[in-house]
Amino acid sequence: MFLKTEFFLPPTARCLLASAALVVLAACSSSPASHGAELNAQGAVAPIAANGAVGTTAARPAAPASAAHAPDDGPGMLAYADRARLMTPAALGAEVARLGEAPTPAAQLQLALALGQLRQLPELIRAQELLARVLGNAQAQPLHALARLLAARYAEQRRLEEQLEKQTQQVRELQRKLDQSNERLEALKAIERSLTSRPAAPLPPARRVRPGP
Repeated sequence: MFLKTEFFLPPTARCLLASAALVVLAACSSSPASHGAELNAQGAVAPIAANGAVGTTAARPAAPASAAHAPDDGPGMLAYADRARLMTPAALGAEVARLGEAPTPAAQLQLALALGQLRQLPELIRAQELLARVLGNAQAQPLHALARLLAARYAEQRRLEEQLEKQTQQVRELQRKLDQSNERLEALKAIERSLTSRPAAPLPPARRVRPGP
């Protein structure tokens, strides 16, 4: 029978050895709650719950990606206006036909932008009517600022178009009167040429006067 080595140690050494063994056992059997944090399955540090259980990191909702501006907001309408400015007359006509009756305020504003680029008085008047419908719609509040800006611009453009149309009519009237004057002048010249080209009529012979008795 072998004797254990610790029996040959003094009492003080045996107490120290027992204390160290207790510390080792406590360290091995300590729960995960004693640690400050634990790595979860994704490698992230999991916070410690209040009851000592290891909590899982709550997944934060991802920030929504910045989607393109919808056509019914201000920036989207400005982008549409820039595209309409570069359209050809044929493309503008096709765009006007595509929008049709424009049932929504956004479509009405788009149609007004397309009509304004045609730069013709009837289309400009129709564009003003569409802007009035947008401004009268309380649900289209985000579009009112742009609609007011366009309404002021179209009013000025309409005034200039009407003034230009009036001046064009005056020029046409002056041209018509000038043409009439030229025609009368040419007629007078023709009469004058016809008179100068005729041969002069011979004078009748002079009658002899007989002397009296």
